[in-house]
Amino acid sequence: MQERFVSKGKSARIAKGVILAGIQQTRTISRRHFLRLSAAGFTGAALLGVAGCGGGGETISGGGQGGGGAGGGNTFVFGRGADSVSLDPINTTDGESLRVTRQIFDGLLDFAPESTDLVPSLAIEIPKPENGGRAYTFKLREGVKFHDGAPFDAEAVKFNFDRWRDSKNPYHKGGGGQSESFAYYVGQFGGFDGDSIITDVEVVDEYTVRFTLKQPQGPFLKNIAMSPFAIGSPKAIKANVEDFWQEPVGSGPFKFVAWNRGSTVELEANEDWWGSDLPASQGGGGPKVDKVVIRAIPDNTSRVAALTGGELSAADGLTPEDVPSVRDSGLKVEFRPPLTIGYLAMNTQKKPFDDVNVRRAIYQAIDMDKIVEAFFGDTGQVATTYMPPTVPFWNESVERYPFDPEAAKQLLKDAGQENLETDLWYMPIPRPYMPDGKGIAQAMQADLEKVGVTAKLVTYEWGTYLERTGQGDHDMALLGWTGDNGDPDNFLNVLLGSASATETDALNIAYYKNPQVDKLLQKGQTTIDQSERERVYLRAQELLVEDAPWVPIAYAKPPLGFQKNVQGYQASPTGGEAFNTVELTGGGA
Repeated sequence: MQERFVSKGKSARIAKGVILAGIQQTRTISRRHFLRLSAAGFTGAALLGVAGCGGGGETISGGGQGGGGAGGGNTFVFGRGADSVSLDPINTTDGESLRVTRQIFDGLLDFAPESTDLVPSLAIEIPKPENGGRAYTFKLREGVKFHDGAPFDAEAVKFNFDRWRDSKNPYHKGGGGQSESFAYYVGQFGGFDGDSIITDVEVVDEYTVRFTLKQPQGPFLKNIAMSPFAIGSPKAIKANVEDFWQEPVGSGPFKFVAWNRGSTVELEANEDWWGSDLPASQGGGGPKVDKVVIRAIPDNTSRVAALTGGELSAADGLTPEDVPSVRDSGLKVEFRPPLTIGYLAMNTQKKPFDDVNVRRAIYQAIDMDKIVEAFFGDTGQVATTYMPPTVPFWNESVERYPFDPEAAKQLLKDAGQENLETDLWYMPIPRPYMPDGKGIAQAMQADLEKVGVTAKLVTYEWGTYLERTGQGDHDMALLGWTGDNGDPDNFLNVLLGSASATETDALNIAYYKNPQVDKLLQKGQTTIDQSERERVYLRAQELLVEDAPWVPIAYAKPPLGFQKNVQGYQASPTGGEAFNTVELTGGGA
């Protein structure tokens, strides 16, 4: 259709510091001044009561020598916007859970620091495709032990993959009350049992395992390297699979100690980690700190105040406004390489969002240039297509529908939806792809009101939000994605393929189903011919923008703040960096 390649509307740029109409709030003290006060000694805990928030356990107080300004001793304290949901990597999909499991578990393959290039991990080399991409043989590392002392070998690999892919396996369960039920396995490998692309995992010998696929899979090795497919201890899973989600046992650089729900996850160094002697370029070395505390502080201002006040060694979830504040406090700011997209998903299985013209109307009613300028600043770029430009085969010729309220009104009128009433769900916590979900939702609400759409704002606790959007309870919902492996399949197929539009635990929360797009995505997934993959992904992006199941928002490069004595932090584009290379030098902050 002719709307596919539309000219961009003029940017509605606004000066920094101007609050969007309709969401202005009165403040008695500026955010930057507040954070300067905290850096001067009035810590976030003193000002806002954030120390030990939410879950009990030991309160981490600031200022200790050698503690990165956070807790004394050789302890690295990382502040984040939300608690984990589950610590069983295969039974979760949220980044805050995988951030922790990344420290505890290892996979067969990994991504090189600060990139999505493959490197060996529990496998000693990256295998070559056999039989036209229908088989891969992994040579495994010898002498590795899980944290419970059990040996790692080919049987352990087979046990994990059989648990994931076989729905009749006695250990195909667990994950806790908000388990994602092996959703990543479905998303990356097609489903369970006969639907699984992996048809067999064969133990060749003690340290060799062969995977057989029913068809080639272009991103197979990158999928294998993803955090959800880390290898857990068969001994621990067999002993108590139902509690493995809160008593995780892997072979990684840190061992699990305690989870103070809603507050902190505590880890300790694995002094026998097999990766200590590997070069840093392969993700090895360390661990160089004795303990890690990963602390949830949902409020952005409180978290940054805890950082500038010396309670945290590092923190993510900084907003664009926070960046100069943190730097003014004498701390460091670094950015993750961009591998994110934030979006507004419309539930295409619910009326009136089954009508493409209604979806296009919503798209054209929202002034995205203005929103990205206000909420992302220099850390975000207005999104055009449905994956970021750092991913191979990004279609640079695709452009957004223009911001055009009059066109939106006409589309709604033609669809008989002049006075549409709907819900707009927003995340309760900051995410790397969306630093302020509520603020963005309020801005969208104001824009939609101008074209006759009344959008009621709705939110839930984070785990519940994921659960309910994953079962399609919403009309429209804000969400986003940080890429797991740098492959287009991980964005387009996982988030917009029909197979991911499941009744529960859906990753495709637009519930978008287009057989033509599915055919293209299936072709891209099942070939190792790179030129063919490029052709199908370029075309798929065109069709997706035509159908508008999402209003894409921004590609973000998420900022992180650090005490000056934190060295060796290797920020990953996937948001799942390991902390084994982190070192605390000198005294406190």
